[in-house]
Amino acid sequence: MNRPPGSFRRRATLFVSAVIVIVLYAMTREPALTRAESEKVVNNFRFSRTPLPEVANHPPYKYVRKVHPSMQHIRAYLSTLGASVALGDLDGDGLQNDVVWIDPRTDQVICGPVPGTGERYETFALDPGSSFPNWDPATMCPEGPLIADLNEDGLLDVLIVHWGRSPIVYLRRTPADSRTSPSAAEFEAQELIPGGDRWYSSTAAAVDIDGNGHLDLIVGNYFPDGSRMLDEKAQGFQSLHDSLARSGNGGGLRFFRFAGATSGRHPTVRFNPQDDAVAEELTHGWTFAIGPADLDGDLLPEIYVSNDFGPDRLLHNRSTRERFQFAALRGERTMNTPASCVINEDSFKGMGVDIGDVNGDGLLDIYVSNLTSSWALTETHFLWLNTGQTGRMKDGIAPFRQASEELGLARSGWSWDCRLADLNNDGIPEALQANGFIKGQLNKWPELQSLGTSNNQLLHNPKFWPSLQPGDDVSGHDTFAFFARASDGRYYDVAPGLTLQDGHSMSEALLTRGISLADVDADGRLDFALANQWQPSSFYHNECPKPGHFMGLHLLVPLEKGKPTLVEPGIGHPTAENPGRPAIGASVAVRLPDGRKRVVQIDGGAGNAGKRAPDIHLGLDTLTEAPVEIRWRDPDGHPHEETFSLKAGWHTIRLAWPADRKGEL
Repeated sequence: MNRPPGSFRRRATLFVSAVIVIVLYAMTREPALTRAESEKVVNNFRFSRTPLPEVANHPPYKYVRKVHPSMQHIRAYLSTLGASVALGDLDGDGLQNDVVWIDPRTDQVICGPVPGTGERYETFALDPGSSFPNWDPATMCPEGPLIADLNEDGLLDVLIVHWGRSPIVYLRRTPADSRTSPSAAEFEAQELIPGGDRWYSSTAAAVDIDGNGHLDLIVGNYFPDGSRMLDEKAQGFQSLHDSLARSGNGGGLRFFRFAGATSGRHPTVRFNPQDDAVAEELTHGWTFAIGPADLDGDLLPEIYVSNDFGPDRLLHNRSTRERFQFAALRGERTMNTPASCVINEDSFKGMGVDIGDVNGDGLLDIYVSNLTSSWALTETHFLWLNTGQTGRMKDGIAPFRQASEELGLARSGWSWDCRLADLNNDGIPEALQANGFIKGQLNKWPELQSLGTSNNQLLHNPKFWPSLQPGDDVSGHDTFAFFARASDGRYYDVAPGLTLQDGHSMSEALLTRGISLADVDADGRLDFALANQWQPSSFYHNECPKPGHFMGLHLLVPLEKGKPTLVEPGIGHPTAENPGRPAIGASVAVRLPDGRKRVVQIDGGAGNAGKRAPDIHLGLDTLTEAPVEIRWRDPDGHPHEETFSLKAGWHTIRLAWPADRKGEL
């Protein structure tokens, strides 16, 4: 019996289609580790977990915020931020063993010793209520801490950004004697902006923008200035984003130049705003995170800006001593580069950023988190690999290529903070990813997806947003991601195989917002803290069973002019005999025997809701000694460079502030 010609063609078409589908599936399916390979990677890591300290007799917990009447039906959405954390040295004992964190359940800014580091002083809360008559906890809340020496007296201060008001600076008073421990009474509160203002700030960084030797401030803001999102008694209508992909009506960036300071029992610091540091069209994004780092070698920080509902920005620093100035860089698109994976052109939901050398080529790369929820809103995290063509930045070109997919770092969930850190000292950084949005029982992704396909003309009006109330769920069961590199060169999330000492998995579903890093007990292994929204927040002590060697550096600039560089003997941690302040922005390169180098810079606040301590930590694997090249600016702004041959371990180096400028580049 003869078959009709059309029947054969139909069968052939179906067969070819099936083959194409199978091939495409095989090409797009993410590689997976075998069980044996996974266990091999997991065995390199071990952590124990303890809750972050809380203040005794704290206010009752809450789990949702009071919001503007026009936002009442999306109050769970407006209640998704606030948890944040920073590690540092508040008590001046030379170790980064103190924590400042914000618990949104109480809206307290909590300061205390890191769990397991001794009860050196009583945990306390920084409360601005008695300092400012315009403080109203019913319409504002703290969002994130930054630990830095803002008035240059050798004592670390705390800056807090808020929703509903401009930032508050808490300056550490000079102790009456050496026995004075940190307490709320030992901090003097002052407004960043005299008289205050109504901002919705998500993050801040302290860096020397113009190279004059003083720390300036960058504040990233989310909702439009003047909004009343948290005021349940306000009238009228509150506006949201004006676009799904090009939103330009947010709070954006604000820049502040250091203008003077005093120390003592009533310390002060002044910062003057500069409104024209970047082009007007770049200043109104919905900013969640900022990443300052010197990418072109001039000891002036570039800034990566992670924006929600709009393109991220990479800003090239072209500042002078008289004026901040940044120019937006644009990436170059190739035949196989999606338009959404080009710097300055993406349409994703930027949430976090961190900067480090991912591929070991001696160049700083940029790691960015976005929304990557499977079967919901699948964008991609970015891993911008540095091509080394930094000279092209002067021509407006961003010398980076997107490589998250090829290295296995493209997806994890609804993501927030991200961190690059070498947690077993093998010279290869791990990648940590905070995940999770709203936890509940009723999945609201279908309604949220309908918003994602709506008209931009409707998006700004909360009336057209789907209901998001307590009990609803949007990526609420995403898990914390712990990416480690395997022998094939790709990264894999091994959190499900990492069992903590309390029996829980590292991949437990947590609404994590902030990640902070520090070696709190000086054992050479980086520890970290996680700030969780509407859940207990925790400290994770690194108990890696077989860590490699490491190079740890406390780099300090002196408080007095005329000081030469001093490498301190002993255990390698700062002492009170030669005070100094962290050399934010200093660059370090460790030369390896094969000629390669590992690089890192002292961080001044990169990220979203988590801040790392201002130290240098580099894994050396089996290397026990290496040349260390250090580049920095002294407090007069003059650049210097020195090379030291150092053994593995912790060292304190007080960098030169010479009167004769010897050693200047």
